[in-house]
Amino acid sequence: MKTHAEPHVMTAAVVVTMTVAVVLVAYLCGSSLKGGVDDDEYEAIPIENAVGPESFAFDPRGGGPYTGVSDGRIIKWDPTLNRWLNFALTSSPTRGKDDDEKSESEECGGSIEEQKKKEHICGRPLGLCFSNHTGELYVADAYKGLLVVGPHGGTASSLIPSTFTNSLDIDQTTGLVYFTTSSSIYQRRNYISLILSKDRTGRLMKYDPQSKELTLVLNNLAFANGVALSKDGDYILIVETTNCRVLKYWLSTPKAGTLEHFADLPGFPDNIKRSPRGGFWVGIHSRRQRLIQWILSYDWIGKVLVKVPLDITRIYSYLAKLKGSSGIVIRLSEQGDVLEVVEGLVGNSISEVEEKDGVLWVGSIDTPFAGKYKRIVK
Repeated sequence: MKTHAEPHVMTAAVVVTMTVAVVLVAYLCGSSLKGGVDDDEYEAIPIENAVGPESFAFDPRGGGPYTGVSDGRIIKWDPTLNRWLNFALTSSPTRGKDDDEKSESEECGGSIEEQKKKEHICGRPLGLCFSNHTGELYVADAYKGLLVVGPHGGTASSLIPSTFTNSLDIDQTTGLVYFTTSSSIYQRRNYISLILSKDRTGRLMKYDPQSKELTLVLNNLAFANGVALSKDGDYILIVETTNCRVLKYWLSTPKAGTLEHFADLPGFPDNIKRSPRGGFWVGIHSRRQRLIQWILSYDWIGKVLVKVPLDITRIYSYLAKLKGSSGIVIRLSEQGDVLEVVEGLVGNSISEVEEKDGVLWVGSIDTPFAGKYKRIVK
């Protein structure tokens, strides 16, 4: 009986997958985000031979921004030269035994598809944040864990190995580094499966550079993603991508140790960053369409989809691009209310917004450029 049962289960799974794919195609092709920005307000800053400027950081002197890209490099924008400069690598460029062999840094180049296949070898830097005291750059690398780079760049040093390290922020008063791990089961390349399975192995961690002590702050998070400390460091915000929401965890005050709901969002949020004008910017990767809501409302559908022999992440990404390049970013108040919405930005899969000197630097997980939005509503 087992010989006949297994093919029937697989057939049912494939049928469900193809049905969902067909509906998704129809829905995505017939919908798009509203809004738009003028050409003189938005500029796409090209990145050569790589994609995915996920997160941004400025050094203590205001230089940058710096961002991590798909081949494992961390690059720095030089406004004088009007181009990106190499700053650091998340993997060592050690040469092989044979002089004719390419260095690891060279092996991590190639086409974008080749880079995706070698993420686990070359590294994929996501969250970035500088320590104002030491000038060191801390890096959340999806495959290599928590890393640190010296003030003058070079090859990153490993601090804490972990699975799917995603985002980080630093308490500039204490030097403590808070970072998220999105899952202990799924890697970055399987982020759609992470969402569909409703995996809750995400965590918020705390690392003390002085004592080298690592502490678990929160666990059981559904796709823990962006983190941002409040201005005074009395609480930290954590993005739960699967649940399309932001949580608030109190670090001090009489509420210390309390976890609260902060805000619900209209789509799957990625990173969150504090705005110098008050509040927090959230990058929305994509809207939570009705079909996705339907899938997530039935646990068995997600469990079937993640087990079928199809690349769900690739299918989802391809279909999402069919509806055109558009994105949305939202600024929330300290109380979680919406203060500002910017729609129709050039590019899709928006990951982050970093505000600096009246400019919004807009990141993405897969575009070959960084967005620079010059107009800010007061």
